[in-house]
Amino acid sequence: MKRLLLAAALAIAPLPAVAAGPAAAEVSNRSENSFSLTYERAVPASDPAILEAIGRPAAWWSDAHTYSGDAANISLDLRPGGCWCESLPGGGVKHAETVLVWPAQRLVRFDAPFGPLQSIGADAVLTMTWAVIEGEPGRTLKWTFVVTGPGAGAMADAIDGVIAEQFGRLADHLS
Repeated sequence: MKRLLLAAALAIAPLPAVAAGPAAAEVSNRSENSFSLTYERAVPASDPAILEAIGRPAAWWSDAHTYSGDAANISLDLRPGGCWCESLPGGGVKHAETVLVWPAQRLVRFDAPFGPLQSIGADAVLTMTWAVIEGEPGRTLKWTFVVTGPGAGAMADAIDGVIAEQFGRLADHLS
């Protein structure tokens, strides 16, 4: 039931991005069966702080975009094959799988068919990178989310609203 409610909410009620500072966000590409989302924002955080925060989504993911209603039930194993999972009474859900963790390159990648993307059999890849800002102690945090699947393009705006919110929440957490 909660999965149906989540899918319905994503389909009809896109949420605005949550951001405390200047951010770039856009649906950077869209077709009938695919779309790409890109988000970018400067954060006053070190490489280790960013990687640590990514590995603790319960600290920044929205309760409203969980099956259980509580982001505290989310865990993330930042090793290849690791699960970005949520505990549910008597079960759980795998939101994403870690496919690449490369701290020296400031790069983490997930196979991530979040929410209703699972139900259409979509392929979805979330890539998180962060780059040094010349002359500054912070980093430019960037997410790219690429989705392909039957009819996925029609879901781009709704998914953008949810993913943009989570990106903003992580950037705020790092600020």
